[in-house]
Amino acid sequence: MKMHGIFALLACIVAFLAVAGAGCTGTADRTDGAGLKDSYIVGIDDSYKPYSYIDKDGNPTGFDIDSMRWIAEKKGIKVTFTAVHWDAIIPALEAGKIDMVYSGMSITPERLEVVNFTNPYWTVNQDVVVREDSDVTIDDVLAGKVILGAQRGCTADHWIEKNLVDTGKLPKNNLKLYANTQAAVSDLVTGRNDAVMYDDVSLKDITKGMPVKVIGSVETKEEFGVAIRKEDTALLEFMNEAIAELQADPYWEELKEKYNLN
Repeated sequence: MKMHGIFALLACIVAFLAVAGAGCTGTADRTDGAGLKDSYIVGIDDSYKPYSYIDKDGNPTGFDIDSMRWIAEKKGIKVTFTAVHWDAIIPALEAGKIDMVYSGMSITPERLEVVNFTNPYWTVNQDVVVREDSDVTIDDVLAGKVILGAQRGCTADHWIEKNLVDTGKLPKNNLKLYANTQAAVSDLVTGRNDAVMYDDVSLKDITKGMPVKVIGSVETKEEFGVAIRKEDTALLEFMNEAIAELQADPYWEELKEKYNLN
């Protein structure tokens, strides 16, 4: 065989291997040229019923989880869910350990300084619970006359800091912060705090069957969105379109009914 024939054959082999190898990676850009990937890691809070949590079999589930799975199926992408401590979830996003946060995250000015959010897909307020036999009122809570529990880094924590601690109504030491709201409610039941504030639907779910009662709410009207890195503009556009499609599909109403969000 002539030498130029050998070189031509080698060139063909190299080109073939390059193409074959490109199809083996899960992080390669999609073929539509939009700068999107074939698979994404979704960061979640694993104890935030009914939006995102781990079921008795150890599987991620919830309103947001099912929403993302529907999007993945309809759009032809793969997703995996990774639980991250809530106060570390945005740093994990910034560091590239996850690709987005789809887990009932409220859109706030502070968060918007470091990440982008999709258009809002849900709205919640804050409920306050006390023990069943407690005489504590919502006025007592808002006047700072209690030991108040909240999940660290969540909206309740930020609201209490801004409206009660910073204004001098609630002594700093009377705000007890927890890794999750389940721990805060457990302390409430055993008398280690007097009241717990958290997102309305989730708090009702967490306290179901427990000796506590809702005494009032704070109308924060916080909006949930999917958090995405500032530079991932293609992913932001993709998720905005996908969420709009989901909300226009009958499955959206099925999801709300499934998780008692009507």
